[in-house]
Amino acid sequence: MHQLAAEWIVGLLRDSNIPFQICGGLAAKGYGAERELNDIDLFVPGEHFSKVVQAGQSYISKPAKHYCEEGWDLTYVQFKYEGIKVEVGNADGAQIFDTASQDWASLNIEFDRYEIVSVLGLKLPLMLKEDLIRYKSVLSRPVDIDDIHAIR
Repeated sequence: MHQLAAEWIVGLLRDSNIPFQICGGLAAKGYGAERELNDIDLFVPGEHFSKVVQAGQSYISKPAKHYCEEGWDLTYVQFKYEGIKVEVGNADGAQIFDTASQDWASLNIEFDRYEIVSVLGLKLPLMLKEDLIRYKSVLSRPVDIDDIHAIR
């Protein structure tokens, strides 16, 4: 089912020429992590965010707005496709909670820094491994620590 959801969101983004970058568990999987995926996480540049929301409107399960939860402070939309959550974040102003400093840190998504990796039968632009490790280290949730060990 994750493959169908990935095909759906990637098709939607590519049909609209919207740049994107895969992060989270799917990116970790692309770099060798083998845990079960919870969802599909990705970012788009802020100027394209509303176009993504509009294009996927019939699949919205959590409305596009600003959320501050579970170590994240950002604007995102959650779609549900074939029972799989697909979370698309607006890269502009996204922050993560730094467990070491107990403060918010900017998550600077650079859309020119990625690696194309085949995962779920698709060639996808993944956040660079070192960037993924850096942000997962800052968050330091148990799932992030597991991912870091798996991809190192």
